[in-house]
Amino acid sequence: MKMILLRKFRVLILMVFLIACSMHIMIDLLPKLERHGNSGCSCSHTPSEEPQSWGKQGWPNKHTLRILQDFSNEPSSNVSSHSLERIPAAGDKTQAFRRLEHQGLRGDRKRQFLQDAAVTKNLPAKGSRLLALYDHPLYKRALPPLTDEDTLFNVNTDIRFDPKAAEDQACSILWNHISLILDEFNPTGELTADSYPNWLRFHIGINRYELYSRHNPVIDALLKDLVTQRITSVAMKSGGTQLKLIMTFQNYGQALFKPMKQTREQETPPDFFYFSDFERHNAEIAAFHLDRILDFRRVPPVAGRLVNMTKEIKDVTRDKKLWRTFFISPANNVCFYGECSYYCSTEHALCGKPDQIEGSLAAFLPDLALAKRKTWRNPWRRSYHKRKKAEWEVDPDYCEEVKQTPPYDSGTRLLDIMDMTIFDFLMGNMDRHHYETFEKFGNETFIIHLDNGRGFGKHSHDEMSILVPLSQCCRVRKTTHLRLQLLAKEEYKLSMLMAESLVRDRLSPILIQPHLDAMDRRLRQVLNVLSECIEKEGYSYVVEDDLPGDRGTDHIHKGPRRR
Repeated sequence: MKMILLRKFRVLILMVFLIACSMHIMIDLLPKLERHGNSGCSCSHTPSEEPQSWGKQGWPNKHTLRILQDFSNEPSSNVSSHSLERIPAAGDKTQAFRRLEHQGLRGDRKRQFLQDAAVTKNLPAKGSRLLALYDHPLYKRALPPLTDEDTLFNVNTDIRFDPKAAEDQACSILWNHISLILDEFNPTGELTADSYPNWLRFHIGINRYELYSRHNPVIDALLKDLVTQRITSVAMKSGGTQLKLIMTFQNYGQALFKPMKQTREQETPPDFFYFSDFERHNAEIAAFHLDRILDFRRVPPVAGRLVNMTKEIKDVTRDKKLWRTFFISPANNVCFYGECSYYCSTEHALCGKPDQIEGSLAAFLPDLALAKRKTWRNPWRRSYHKRKKAEWEVDPDYCEEVKQTPPYDSGTRLLDIMDMTIFDFLMGNMDRHHYETFEKFGNETFIIHLDNGRGFGKHSHDEMSILVPLSQCCRVRKTTHLRLQLLAKEEYKLSMLMAESLVRDRLSPILIQPHLDAMDRRLRQVLNVLSECIEKEGYSYVVEDDLPGDRGTDHIHKGPRRR
């Protein structure tokens, strides 16, 4: 078993190196090995602090894979987030995996009852609303033919590689060495892209127009991995206002874990400022499903998972700062609080029942060393001040200034901002201070919808200021406008589609009914704003035609607004 795992590990090293070499990049994949003597763990825990499992595991004397993934959701944080932790010893993996699967399938009896009730209430008598939606012509629009410049990675699917094509001689030498490993593991040489782990297949599928295709089976497989893969290491993500954990899985994939801080029924207190609100794990899950239903496909896959805080966090972490914040509460529940700018103290500790805690797991994007991303300041960023207002809040003609500023003066970027505005308004998310794009595609590409944890905080209030970019600019894609109109129809009702989609998550129900109803109400308000724009400016000015036949919008500024 240990030999098989080692061979798989080596093949994964091969795959990521091939990507790096094909881009003429040499990356330090193998961090320095931390040596252990007879004293055991090389970390700074005292013997009394040391987790029991560490002493039993005995870390293997092998280099660790530096995972080529990243998830950046902080302003100006184009710094890779890596978990450079050791791979645990093989042990009895089958038994642990079965135990994890049983835990996930068993779930909570009460939740299962609520889940069944939601399906009964929201699904049509015949068929699936989601399947009917995705079968609609608006959801069958084909992409333009993809060139090498349109794909994030140019990978030969049969993994054949010519070292002469690499400019860096080190890549050629490396290939000769690793080819021997590949031949040992797979003598036939028939290793194809289908045998890649799902997280890598997700990365390879990213292109100029989308994070993933509409009917890509890899996404559902990746969502399953996020729930069932054994967690091998955990570390805190640096930066950010609230605690987030980087979790590494048995297949070397990584995900960002946001733990549960509030129940589904708790609304954001009315006196809370948007920048001091809690981040909600269920909001991250719901945002992925909403983004998919809107056909944007700009949110990385997110799934809910019930995590054992002792076995799957405390016992596998080598982050001593995280480990030291664990304690047992007076109610005999396992708790921890970590380190962050807000809500990381014993007063805001995250406690299990007794050691189980919910959380969202968001799949990492490709590492910045392989796929650089550019961080942009949102033109309609809020002031993040208790008294000051942003310029857009006091200048009704603010959009005219934005439209004269690159990259909003040409291309599709302004239309992407309008899509993101609608997405945020449906969730009630006021915290969109920055956004990111893949650097390779320049300005002609989509906006990545990262960090959605402050959505779905209030179902009883619609924050109309989120819609200001749309009302000021009066611009929208034709496909977006048509899909919004479709989702307002009874047979494709947004709340029903969301309920059907969310019921598939292991932590279902993700949203309570008032939040689902609020999305229907907000959708009507978006359409009302667009109707007023069309009445004032004219349909041809407001609606940008992007239906099949157009590769994209070459320009978006259509001249001065009507007066």
